[in-house]
Amino acid sequence: MFSRVGKFIKLDTGQKMLFFEAYVTLGIMRAAILTVSFKRLTRFLEHSAKKSETVPLNRHDTHTAVLIGQAISRAAAYTPWESACLAQSLTAQKMLQKRGIAGVFYLGVAKDGEGKEKMKAHAWTQCGDRIITGGRGHEEFTVVSVFGWQKR
Repeated sequence: MFSRVGKFIKLDTGQKMLFFEAYVTLGIMRAAILTVSFKRLTRFLEHSAKKSETVPLNRHDTHTAVLIGQAISRAAAYTPWESACLAQSLTAQKMLQKRGIAGVFYLGVAKDGEGKEKMKAHAWTQCGDRIITGGRGHEEFTVVSVFGWQKR
């Protein structure tokens, strides 16, 4: 417990602010996932059924996107509610779009390894050539939908 507090104290003010923003937004997105249709959640995003080209980012936007991804990962580890990949991707989209950083989030499916014809799903977010959230294991999934947003 004290090591976690120590790690948090060592973060700079900007990273602490991103952590709190991510924590609150994860809660909002989790509540939205449970109460609002997915179509409504994504109505302001560009939808495509195939993997799309990402917009190259400048160095500053790439750095900001990476910091946002780190903040979301940190915050997701401490939420008392489930903050799975979809909540993280929606949170990343909101935080990135707020800062005028273009990106996409992918929804993918794969057969469950148990061989019982069950499917599993995954969501991940990408900005430029960087995967911001949900990067671990995303290669196993076949992309079924892509949702993008442009710079403001």
